[in-house]
Amino acid sequence: MTRNKSASNVLNTNLGELELRVMEVLWKQPQLDARQVRESLEGIRTPSLSTVQSALERLYRKSWVDRSKQGHAYTYQPAISRGSLLGRMLGDVIQLLHDGRMETILSSFVQAAADLDETSLDSLERMIQARKQQIQNPATEEGEQP
Repeated sequence: MTRNKSASNVLNTNLGELELRVMEVLWKQPQLDARQVRESLEGIRTPSLSTVQSALERLYRKSWVDRSKQGHAYTYQPAISRGSLLGRMLGDVIQLLHDGRMETILSSFVQAAADLDETSLDSLERMIQARKQQIQNPATEEGEQP
């Protein structure tokens, strides 16, 4: 019997709920130790200190956070920005679900932008125009005239 792989087994950027909550804390306030991260976690149920330490260790092994020794404890800071992580996660989902047609990806992305709010499509259009302009007119060396 063949088992299908679930998305969580296929995605390289698989983050658990606690790991994502820890990243949120560190993006807002880098350079925290495990105790400070635990104190900053919001929610109905606060995990134990050892659970937070385990999550930080997993994030460190995945290279999502950096750490430095401060006395007897490590302090942690994000090694990746929220935007970079989002980009990697989207890339993983695209690889997982891609049917070989670029149109499928683009139309899905446009639909997702439209579903966010009324201004997302306008923002997307401005970003596309800015990127096209960058491609057509690459930046010149500082001090040079075009």
